[in-house]
This record gives sequence, structure tokens and C-alpha cells, in this order.
Amino acid sequence: MNTQDERIAAALDADDHAFLASLDSDRGMFQQIGDSWKGPLGGWAKFSFAIAIVIGIGLAYCFFRAVTAANTDAMVGWGLTTIGLLIMQGFLKEWMFARMNMLTVLSEVKRLQVQVAVLSEGRLSEK
Repeated sequence: MNTQDERIAAALDADDHAFLASLDSDRGMFQQIGDSWKGPLGGWAKFSFAIAIVIGIGLAYCFFRAVTAANTDAMVGWGLTTIGLLIMQGFLKEWMFARMNMLTVLSEVKRLQVQVAVLSEGRLSEK
């Protein structure tokens, strides 16, 4: 660590330090999914993950029924249901990945906020 990094680390309060410590710089997808289950929207993230699993199972079942349908009407009905579930799954996944991205951006903003505070503190002490 260089001196600038040490000054930034020293300027962190307990909440900032705990937040930055909980988010590693090199996190995999599964680590990010787990991190998204914490915090104020953690309950909603867990709920949406469970709903995505249920929709995925329903999607597989509807696709199977559409492929093995006996007549055209049944095939169209199961096919439209499959498309509807696929769209629902897409929206849920978009929300989950946007939440993961938001946590990554938030950690970077926190780091920048601390760096700006340390730099402005250094300028004030030089005067």
C-alpha cells in the first residue's frame, strides 16, 4: 500500500470500512448474487430469486408440453405460455443483475468519496 491508500484507509469511518471490507474487488458472479441478498432489499432479492426458480421450472414444463402437444391449439397455448414465462424470467434476471451492478457501482462511489475527502483534507492542511 502506498501512503495515499493508507491515508484513505485511515479516513474511513466504521460503516464505510465494514461496507468496503464486505465487497472484495475481485468477486465472482455467485459472490455478487450472495451480496445482493443482504441489505435493505435483501428480502426482495431472495424472493425474486425463488420466483425465478419457480418460473424456470414452469418454463421447462410449458416448453415440454408445447413440443409434445397433440394438436395445434394446445401447441399455440403452451407456446404462448412459454413465451410469457420467458419474458417474466428476463425481467426478473434484469432486476437481479441490475442490483448486483448497483452494489458494484456503490462500492466504487464510496471509494471515490473517501479519496476526495482525503485529498480535500490534505489541501486544507497544506494551507
